[in-house]
Amino acid sequence: MNLLFSLLSSLPSSTGGLIVFAVAAIVLLLLLFYLIPVALWFQAFVSGVHISIVQLIAMRFRKVPPSIIVSAMITSKKAGIGIARDELEAHFLAGGHVQLVINALISADKANMGLSFNTATAIDLAGRNVLEAVQMSVNPKVINTPPVTAVAKDGIQLIAKARVTVRANIEQLVGGAGEDTVLARIGEGVVSSIGSSENHKIVLENPDVISKLVLDKGLDAGTAFEILSIDIADIDIGKNIGAVLQMDQAEADKNIAQARAEERRAMAVALEQEMVAKAQEARAKVIEAEAEVPKAMAEAFRSGNMGIMDYYKFKNIQADTSMRDSIAKPKNGKE
Repeated sequence: MNLLFSLLSSLPSSTGGLIVFAVAAIVLLLLLFYLIPVALWFQAFVSGVHISIVQLIAMRFRKVPPSIIVSAMITSKKAGIGIARDELEAHFLAGGHVQLVINALISADKANMGLSFNTATAIDLAGRNVLEAVQMSVNPKVINTPPVTAVAKDGIQLIAKARVTVRANIEQLVGGAGEDTVLARIGEGVVSSIGSSENHKIVLENPDVISKLVLDKGLDAGTAFEILSIDIADIDIGKNIGAVLQMDQAEADKNIAQARAEERRAMAVALEQEMVAKAQEARAKVIEAEAEVPKAMAEAFRSGNMGIMDYYKFKNIQADTSMRDSIAKPKNGKE
């Protein structure tokens, strides 16, 4: 800038004034061409789109890029779809994708889907890709479900994989459940259909039974998709859950029986110990009573209630009793 000013100051005053005027004129023209997009107006005019320069200028002040609106109007006009400028501006100011909506409307019109501008903008503002939804409605999408594990009534575990063909339901895109909900419902249907089978052989012989049962449940209700078909891609045999459960039950019953037997053994040991304690107590009482016999005999001697002859008779009786006991006992453990 300093160099420019020095060059201007070195020129004659008349020449410097002309250059300043020329620069100012160029800047003014550029500003006018920015505020008044003549080229954009001319493009719209030759394309058959009627829009005034005043409206283009007003878009600048409304923070709406005229190029986006004019391009969308030209595209819709050439496709035979009349979209008003105010509607496009309103959708842009609401945070929508104008060109994406126009492309979706053109695709839907070519496919005779009858998609309206209000429906398309509502889908776009809901955060869904309206063009992708239209394309999915025309060309159905195939979704591969994760492996679904279920158990038949005979206890055999089956692992199934399904391939689901869906297409977008335009009327349910706003507020409808997404792909995750569809996969969850299909998994639930597969588990229910396998679980209701009498044995796993029926499922292996006729896997289409699962597809029919799942389709009859109407799993696409309230979702943004319409289920066209459900095909069982693969079925693998897993564990014998019934046998595992029986083994676990048998192990549990064995543990319970062992616990009860241990309880009975503990009670028997406690009872035995109690009887031994009672026997020892009785033996102690007998020994205590036998210890009182000599005292009683001595007292009987002192009081005269027992004489020496009575004492000898008592000893003879004891000796005779001991002899009889020795004769009655078996020898060497034999009778």
